[in-house]
Order: sequence, then C-alpha cells, then structure tokens
Amino acid sequence: MKLYETLEQQLKKEPNFVTDNGELKKWVVLNKAQNFDEELIELLLQNDTLKEKFFVKVKDVLVFKQNLFIEFLEQKNYLNDSYTKYKNKVGLTIDGKYLKQRNEVALVWPFKDCILEGGQSREEQKREEIFFNEILAQDEITQLLEPKVLTNAKRIDKDGEHAFNGFTRDAELNRNRGLPEDTITDNLIIKGNNLLALHTLKEEFAGKVKLIYIDPPYNTGGLGDTFTYNNNFKRSTWLTFMYNRLAAAKELLRKDGVLVVAIDENEQPHLGVLLKEFFKDYEVHCITIVHNPRGVQGTNFSYTHEYAFFVVPKGKKLIGNRIIDESEIDFSNLRNWGGESLRSDAKNCFYPIVVDPKTSEIIEFGDVCEDDFHPSKREIIKDGKVYIYPIDNDNIERKWRYARQSVEEIKDLLRARKKSGQWDVEIGKNFGQYKTVWVDPKYDANEYGTKIVSRLVPENKFSFPKSLYNVKDCVYAVVGNDKDAIVLDYHAGSGTTAHAVLELNKEDGGNRKFIMCEQMDYVETVTSKRVQRVIEQNGSDEFIYLELKKYNQTFIEQIEAAKDTKALLQIWEQMKAKSFFKYSVDLQKFQESIEEFKQFELNKQKEILCELLDKNQLYVNLSSLNDADFECTEEEKRVTKDFYRVS
Repeated sequence: MKLYETLEQQLKKEPNFVTDNGELKKWVVLNKAQNFDEELIELLLQNDTLKEKFFVKVKDVLVFKQNLFIEFLEQKNYLNDSYTKYKNKVGLTIDGKYLKQRNEVALVWPFKDCILEGGQSREEQKREEIFFNEILAQDEITQLLEPKVLTNAKRIDKDGEHAFNGFTRDAELNRNRGLPEDTITDNLIIKGNNLLALHTLKEEFAGKVKLIYIDPPYNTGGLGDTFTYNNNFKRSTWLTFMYNRLAAAKELLRKDGVLVVAIDENEQPHLGVLLKEFFKDYEVHCITIVHNPRGVQGTNFSYTHEYAFFVVPKGKKLIGNRIIDESEIDFSNLRNWGGESLRSDAKNCFYPIVVDPKTSEIIEFGDVCEDDFHPSKREIIKDGKVYIYPIDNDNIERKWRYARQSVEEIKDLLRARKKSGQWDVEIGKNFGQYKTVWVDPKYDANEYGTKIVSRLVPENKFSFPKSLYNVKDCVYAVVGNDKDAIVLDYHAGSGTTAHAVLELNKEDGGNRKFIMCEQMDYVETVTSKRVQRVIEQNGSDEFIYLELKKYNQTFIEQIEAAKDTKALLQIWEQMKAKSFFKYSVDLQKFQESIEEFKQFELNKQKEILCELLDKNQLYVNLSSLNDADFECTEEEKRVTKDFYRVS
C-alpha cells in the first residue's frame, strides 16, 4: 500500500481527524504535528510503516521527524498538487520551515483584500473578472493604500483632447457647496484599480461627495471559478471585496451623503446584511427596479427585475419625484411588442394603440382592422392624441405580436408606472414618499441602455449597460435640488453615471460634477468616448482624464495577455530586471527550477509569475514620486503635485 494511503487509513481511526463526510481534516492533522501532539504521535507509532518512516531511534528513544511529516503532508495531501510543491521551492524558509509553517505568522482576516485585476471587454464579462487574493500584514496594507502617482493627464471637451493645464479650483462654486475654496472642481475620469483610486481620492475629496452610485460585479455563478481562493469562500471573498471599497468610499461621503448600490438576486440579501452592519447610522432601503419585460431566464423563474440599495443618513429626506420629460417617452418601444410579419391567421392584429402624449397612458385601442386604411407612418398625431401602428422603421406594415388581451395587460402596467410614486408626472403628487417598486421609464433597460451607448460609441461592446433613465432617477432622488453636488461612481463601466449627471445639468442648468473610476482598458475606448460625445451634443462642459501610474501592474497585464510559454519567459526576463518581488521569493531557486516551470499548463504558469510579484507595488506610491527607480517624468510630477497640492 502506498505510504499516503497507509497514513490516511491510520489517521482516520481517530474520529477527531475526520469530517462528517468521511474526509480527513488535513488542517487539524497539520496543526497537531506542528505542536507535537501526543495523540497524533501515539497513533502514528501504532503502525510499523509509519513508525519507520517518520521516527528515528536515538539511544533507544524514538524521535518524531516533525519536519519530514509536515513536508509530506503539504506535498502529498494537505496541499496536494505539484504547483504548490513547486511554489514552496521559491519560498523563504526560516530554521528549515517555510513561512506558512511557522506559528509566528498570523493570517488575519480583517487584513485580507481582493485586488480586482484581469481583462474585460464586455459588461457581462464583469462576472468573469479575476481577483488576486492577498493576505497582508498591517504595515503592508498601509503601503498598499498610500495615495498614488498620477499620469497621462489630459483635458477633454467638445473639441476633443487637450494638454493638461492644471486642475480647476473654482472658489465660488466651492463656497456654494460649503467646501474649502481650493477643492478641485473638475469632472474626473480615473483609470486604475478602484480600491487604490478611492484611497487616492481621499486626499482631496474626503467628506465632500454628495452621492456615490455604483453598479458592482454581481457575483453570479461563474465568478467563483476565477477566485484564486477556496470556492467555499467565494461569497466571503466577494463581500470582503465590497467591504474594502465601501470602507474607503464611506470616508468620501458628506454627512448628508447617500450611497446607492445596484445589485441582482444573487447577492442582494448578503449585501443588505453587509450594508446594515457597516452603515449603522443610516437607513438602508432596498427597492425593486423592473427593467426587462422578457426577463432573464432562470430554472423556474424569469427575472424581470433587479434591485438598488439606498443607504441614507437617518433623518435625511430624498427629494420629490422627477418630472418626466415628454421626450423620454419612447413610443417606438410599443413596436417592440409587435412587429410580426403579416400572417393569414393573425386576424385583428393591425390596429392603432392610442396614447396620451403628455402622460404616456394608453387611452384606447383603435378599431382599424387589416382591410381598412393603413397609414404609411408608425405614429400619427390627430385630435391631440398619438396613434401608434405596427409599422417598422422601414415603414413596412407589420402586425402586433400579441393579442389584444396581452396588450391590455401592458396598458395596465403602463398606467401603474405612470401613477406610481416614482413616475407620477407631477413632483410628489399624492405621494409623500417613494414607492419601493420602480419601473424603468424605457421599460427595457438592457435594450435601451445598449442602444444609447452604441449610438454614442459605435465600437461599444457592452451588452448590458445600466439604463440611463434609471440611473438618472437614482441620481435625481439624491441631488436633484443640489445643482453643485459631487457624484462618484467607482465602478464606472460604460459611463452611465457621468452621462446621467450631464443630462440633469442640461435639464436644469446645474453644475454637478462627476468622478468616475475604472480599471479596464475600455475606460479609454468606451467610457471616456461616450462622455466626450455627450458633451459634444450638449455643447458645454469638460473633464480631466488621468491614470494611476502602474508599476508591477504593468507586468500583471502583460502576463494576462501572454499567448504562450515563450512570451511568459520573455516577461520573466523583464521582471528580473525591473519588477518588485515579494520579500519571501527566492529568485535563484526559481531560476534553477525554470525547466520544471515550463512543464505546467499556461494558466498555471501565469498564476506562478503573478504570485511572485509584490502586490503593494502594483502602482507607484506618492512617497516614491522622486525615487529614481520608478522613473517618474517631470510631467507626472507636475500633475501629481498639483492634485495633492504638494511642493
């Protein structure tokens, strides 16, 4: 019998070493071995094979070979793949033990952080982002969260990009806000890890932000597979990821500031518990947002809604309901309920739906049938009413997809929408409070969110951006009567929050400012482009684009993009010359084991190289601005000193 099988069989004789499922409690055995537990030693001595392997006789006394036993556990079972064994070869040892084997090293949960990394080109891939989970000591956390050097700054307006000419600090605007006169008053889009960006922003914006709106990763089923952590801890890892960022974001909020978090059913209950625990001095409200009439198909239910948490300081009142502009009522959406080609079996499917243009309510159904007069346009206005026919965008005659009975149900939904607290035409009419079920004014948020982004940015690859109209109403609920407010979104995505702020300013002449943070490369190709084109349309406003200066982060991105082992080995040579490694890494041993490294499959090779890098040096700290090793340019120094107001 193999030695491991013999060991496992013998250890399972002790009930305390076995789980309810009959599995060996490997962590318990390891702990017992580290403490020379008598119960464990006695059990091992009862088997001749184990006695011969793990004990040595010294002057008639049997001595437990503790190091050998622990190494065997870690390599053969406790950490049971060759990758872990390989990682140990590049680890730092003290007195013959690796750091993780020594009791002096504490793995403290509060200091565990999940750094969001990886590539993403479409919104739905947000569910597949990669988290590097690091366990860090307190001094490392302090270093990790230091403010960062800023780079690649440029001012962007309706005419395009311009050289950075300094941050604006409008004293009058800041007096209106009740903020220090030298506070930055530019719109900002920041590229970089959002946790580190939040800690960078604290230096300038702590206690100054009126609204934080975020649409974070939803942690749907597939996400757990990409966590480099035990899948049993997938949810706690996601919650820690959220908590770390919420803790930093909370410091940016004004005393009357509000947090709004969009979420779906996967983490809605768990996020609610986190918010209520962390924001004890706030009211935490969860509303339902109906956004997709077709629904997202599940096993038994088709989801037509998501959620939003409003975290509001106790005693603060949200403002009255927003007036819905007539231009926001898109009658063409009615065509999406129809559009079937002409069919002989589809009698009475061709008739007008008569709509009140001021309220968007369906008044009645016309009596036109297929043998009567057919108009050449989808919409005809007469007698102060809008008649909508099943005519497509090419003015080709179609028929309603649904029977009248189904459309009657849609009519009832529209009426409910318009008469709810959220969508009443007049501000606050008949309602002193918001209702907790909102219907997106475009009704199909996914479809219209995508259309809006694609119209502004044809190269857009986002499939499910948030609805502009839903986000605008969330923003309006908090800052509709504060025309100078600062709005922050540190999961910027396609830029919907910035778009909503600009649209509100256009409607009421406000001067609200946005701060957007996004790590993915599409912040340049989609987010910034979308915002710039909205500014073009509106004819005014501008923003400053800037980035956190990368260091080890550059190598991580190169590793992620590598197509084969040859490319990784080239990156490894660059890493040896320029990167910062973890203090525990033995580079000489790693180099000696390079042939073994080549035997792993590509994704495992990438993991190994990422493991070597010091995550505290992903970006350049402000304290290293003048350190020659980081090669900060004079322009980077100028931008950074201007932002932090340091000499």
